[in-house]
Parts: sequence; C-alpha cells; structure tokens
Amino acid sequence: MWKQFIGKLSWKSMKSNSGGGGGAGAGSPPAKPPPPLPSPRENGAAGKPSASPTSPAAGAGAEVRSREDAFVQKVDICCAVYDFSDRGKDSPEKERKRQMLMSLVDCISAAEEPLTETMIAACVRMFAANLFRVFPPKVRSGTTASETEEDEPFFDPSWYHLQVVYEFLLRFVTSPLVDAKVARKYVDSSFVSKLLDLFDSDDPRERDSLKTILHRIYGKFMGNRPFIRKAVSNIFYRFVFETDHHNGIAELLEVFGSVISGFAKPLKEEHKLFLWKALIPLHKPKSVGVYLPQLTYCITQFIEKEPKLVGTVIRGLLKYWPVTNSQKEMMFLGELEEVLELIDMAEFQKCMVPLFRRIASCLNSSHFQVAERALFLWNNEHLFDMISKNREVILPIIYPALERNTRWHWNQNVLNVTMNVRKMFHDMDERLLLACQNNFEEEEEKRAATEERRRHMWEQLELSAARGYHQPVISADVSFPPPPSSARLVAPTVT
Repeated sequence: MWKQFIGKLSWKSMKSNSGGGGGAGAGSPPAKPPPPLPSPRENGAAGKPSASPTSPAAGAGAEVRSREDAFVQKVDICCAVYDFSDRGKDSPEKERKRQMLMSLVDCISAAEEPLTETMIAACVRMFAANLFRVFPPKVRSGTTASETEEDEPFFDPSWYHLQVVYEFLLRFVTSPLVDAKVARKYVDSSFVSKLLDLFDSDDPRERDSLKTILHRIYGKFMGNRPFIRKAVSNIFYRFVFETDHHNGIAELLEVFGSVISGFAKPLKEEHKLFLWKALIPLHKPKSVGVYLPQLTYCITQFIEKEPKLVGTVIRGLLKYWPVTNSQKEMMFLGELEEVLELIDMAEFQKCMVPLFRRIASCLNSSHFQVAERALFLWNNEHLFDMISKNREVILPIIYPALERNTRWHWNQNVLNVTMNVRKMFHDMDERLLLACQNNFEEEEEKRAATEERRRHMWEQLELSAARGYHQPVISADVSFPPPPSSARLVAPTVT
C-alpha cells in the first residue's frame, strides 16, 4: 500500500514539473529532491571497501524516510483551511483536499508498519488546523422553547469536508500502529481540552463523531483519564451555574455512562464527588429533559456499583425537585421510580419520610398527570413491598393527601386511582387506616376552627374600617398593657 501511495505522489510531482508548475495544487509545497548517493570517498580512506547503496540496511532506511516524507507532505497539504460558507469558492482546491484526506484514511487503515513520531505529529497538527475553530455566536429567538425539546438542528456546510477529517482522527486513535506512548506527547491535555470544546457544536453529526472519538481516546490514552473527567466536570459546572446552555451534554453523558460502568469496586472518593457535585446538579436546568435518559443511566450505574449511594441520589432529587413545572415534575417521578427499583430496606428507611412528604404533595397536584404519575408508584411491586413493611410511618404521611383527593380532586381518573390505593392500604392494615382517618378528622376540625377565628377577625377589622379609625372595635379578649407612668417624651438630638 505504501509503495502505491509513494508511486502516485511521485507521478503527480513529475506531471506538475513537466507542466511548468501550472498544475500544482494551491498551497502545496514543492516535492523534495531525492538525497544524492554517497560517494565512495565519503565512506572513508581510499582502498577501504565502500558501503553499497543497495545494501538492505540503507535500502530500508531510505524507504522509511521516503514513506515518512511522502506521508508528511500529503498531511501538510491537508492543513490548508478553506471557507465553506460560499460553495462555489475554491471548489477545485476543496475537492482535491478531500480526495487527499480520503487517501490518507485508506493509507492508515491498510498500513502494516507503525507510524513514526514525525508522522504522528503531522497528523495531530492537521487535526488541530481543521477541527479547532470558534463557533459563531448563537442567536436565540424571543420565544421560549420546550424544556424537553432541542433547538432546531443546524447543519454545518463544511461537514462534507469535516466528516473525512473526523474519520481520519477515529482511524488514527484506534489504529494499533499508533504508539500510545508516542502519541500522548501530542494528544495532550491541550488537545483534549479543545476537542471537548467542540461538543458545543450545533451540528448533531459532529457531536456524534466526537462522542465516539472521545470514548476511544479515554480507552487508549490512560494517562489522560483524570484530566478528561475533570474537564467534563468543569463543562457541567459552567452549564448548570453559568451559561444554562450547552449542545453536547447528552453526548458527554453517554460517553460517561460507559466510563462509569468500568469503574472498579469499591468506588473511589473522586468518583463519588463526581456523582454529587457534577451529575446530580444537572437536574437543575430547565432543559433537563433533553439529556435525562443519559443522566438517569449514569446515576443508576453508580447505584449498581455501590447501593449505599441511593440515599445520596434521592436527597439530590428532592433538593432540585421542581415546584411550578409540572412537565419536569413528571420526569422526576419517572426517574425516582427507576432509582427506587435499586434501593434496599436499610437505605429506604433512611429517606422514606422526606420522600413521601414530597410524593404526598404530588398526589394533591392540580395537574392530573402529575397526580396520576405519583399514584402509579404503587403499581411497582418492589416499592409496594417496601411501603407495606413500613406502613406505620408512611400511611400517616400519605393518608391526608389521599383523603383530600377523594373529596375534592377535579379529575375522575385521579379519583379512581386514589380509591384503589386507599383500598390497598385498607386490605393491608384496616386498623391503621381507621386510626389515620380519625386523626385526619380531628385535624380537619382544628383547621376549620382556625379558619372560623380568622374569618371572624377579618369581619371585625372590616367593621372597624367602616366606622373609622378613631373608633376602633377591639375584641373583648384582646388587651394591651398600659404604658409605664414614668415614661417621658424625649426630643431626638440632631447631630
């Protein structure tokens, strides 16, 4: 393959030279002349046998240098950057460069000898020249988009060209002929950092390619793993607490879903901090619905590695629980059910009181879908078993919400499901249910008495306002202490 590659390049150089240089590609450097053969006198004193220019060692070295020079020359030509906003501008040069990139992809795929350090450095330099760029400023419309939908996708006009570069980068990273120890000098922290910045691209095709490449880099360059985890954490921090917008959160979480599944047991403290400080705060943004499946997968991977973390996750969900966003609240209930599938009895008992206070609030939601989704938690067999074994604590928290739904909720479906849940508790422990009902009636009587006193007080205040402020009407049970007789009025001192 390399001999065919060198032959084609030499034939193109001869053709361009015969044409007076008019057929050479724009920006392509002149071909280097072959090195002169050594003279017999340069090999030593007269009479000593000179090294044959066709000896195996010399021939192998010349072939390596020729292969390296040809490869580097072609890669350098691909470093030229063109403007793709105008399709008709520099069209022949763009197509020539694309064909050259495709030939490089074929060469690195079919190569049989390892790439030299010079060839690796040239490849990384070409990747940086073509990929690392500043995205244009994002212009947002005045309308508010849905929290669960992505913005209208933008397709980069240069993708027809960038696709080949990304394919070359993927072959470069995955090729066994690229020595990881040598390539790490050039695929360093700066290169990885700029590669991560590209995840904010508006083009979903570019983000998908970056996702695959980042996963391969994480697997091959083990020395870069701590830096990648830290850099991704910083991206999450900026997204949650500063910018509130990033296009590649779902792709980054998808990569880290595979990374987390490969963590060793027991989990390091660094990994637990990543869960608490980087992943759980991702529930805060309004656009959580765009990446919630990937986020849920990452969190469940942590719980499967260490089940004791389920309490930490539930406390985080309660911390960022939405109050006025019913659509987001339904998503939280769905994620909560997946997390509770993995909980054990000890961890459930630690967090069941604040958890079911929040569920009781969801049961009384005026949005019927939120109330229904909360009631459907009782259809989960694992969760129902946990509730039945801790009914003495959970039922007193849940019963007032169930009773209010049966009396005052406007939706018939919510009313029917509420009656089914109440019947489950009745079959589970009738005595406890009756006790909770009596307590609810007493609390309702106290609440009604408090409302009556409040209403009577407001009536007195309205009557007092109607008669005039000089004749206040004060209830007989209200008294004010008289002022002390020794009190004197003192004029304020002006300084």
